[in-house]
Amino acid sequence: MRVTEPAPPPTGLRRHLLRAPIHLYRRHLGALLGRRFLHLEHRGRKSGQWRHVVLEVVNHDDTRDGFVVAVGFGPTTDWYRNLKADPHAFVESGRERVAVTAEFLGEGEGADFMAHYASEHRRTAAKLCAVMGFEVDGSDADFREAGRRIRFVRLRRA
Repeated sequence: MRVTEPAPPPTGLRRHLLRAPIHLYRRHLGALLGRRFLHLEHRGRKSGQWRHVVLEVVNHDDTRDGFVVAVGFGPTTDWYRNLKADPHAFVESGRERVAVTAEFLGEGEGADFMAHYASEHRRTAAKLCAVMGFEVDGSDADFREAGRRIRFVRLRRA
């Protein structure tokens, strides 16, 4: 694995396109996206106002005790910093809405989740790593190494 320059957070039209699924959830149509995505409703660390973001679930095949998501644009991402300040939030996935508490996972668990995700979505995992600044060769070892460096959050059902 080679470390490269991570992609900057989206701005302009790209940001609006990536935030478009929020409108589906606000209209109670989030189930159209299935369980591979979730709508996270969390409090802003400064304003205290409710903030919204749609994230891809890394462990979408088993969400009984919670949802695991990757911090795609690094630790300065607003939703991540907001959860660090107040780990209590709400998740909407499929047809359910549940209260959750954020848990910040260590390197070993991150490596396991990235390896598992890559085994099911090899091309998407490689693209995800590239966006986060990691060039992988497609091997399990490279995906595990990238997973050690990527931050993951478990949103455990409250």
